[in-house]
Amino acid sequence: MGLTGGIGSGKSAVSSRLAEHGAIVIDADNLARAVVAPGTPGLAAVAAAFGPGILRPDGSLDREQLGTVVFADPAARRRLEGITHPLIRDETARQFSAPPPGAVVVHDIPLLVEAGMAKGYDVVVVVEAPRELRLERLAGRGLPRDQAEARMANQASDEDRRAVADVLLDNSGTLADLHAQVDALWLDLVARRDAAG
Repeated sequence: MGLTGGIGSGKSAVSSRLAEHGAIVIDADNLARAVVAPGTPGLAAVAAAFGPGILRPDGSLDREQLGTVVFADPAARRRLEGITHPLIRDETARQFSAPPPGAVVVHDIPLLVEAGMAKGYDVVVVVEAPRELRLERLAGRGLPRDQAEARMANQASDEDRRAVADVLLDNSGTLADLHAQVDALWLDLVARRDAAG
């Protein structure tokens, strides 16, 4: 299953609930952090491309500083993606080869639509929430509005995500409302798995 949605939509809450049910979650954001962890070839390549200013004093990646650069400059973003995306793809493939037969595997991937990957999943689930609510959530996480809006502008539109969705989850209500939708989704995923044999 591919799980996607815009920044601040609530993908993490959905993937966490699915994990509680027993799904194996492969989180693209976690993989993106892992491939540029201190001491990795990915971090060395990013630092070579963008300079030492994107590193913290301890040698780790200053993601906020790098984000300021790449979300303001499409060419810089493409340069970063050229470094990290092959590394993320390789690690994703490795993790997808590990689950046991019959497992329900959830790929939590924010850029599913942008990467043209929708056809690669049995089911595509899109989490939605109104733009202003998403901005409020991001502000609550400490992301300034201008940076949140820049990130939104670099993501697919709600319409583009809806066009590839098999299932839409509405995260404009309470966490309990979202959990109820995810619980129903889980039953559907299990039924699909069992029907596929």
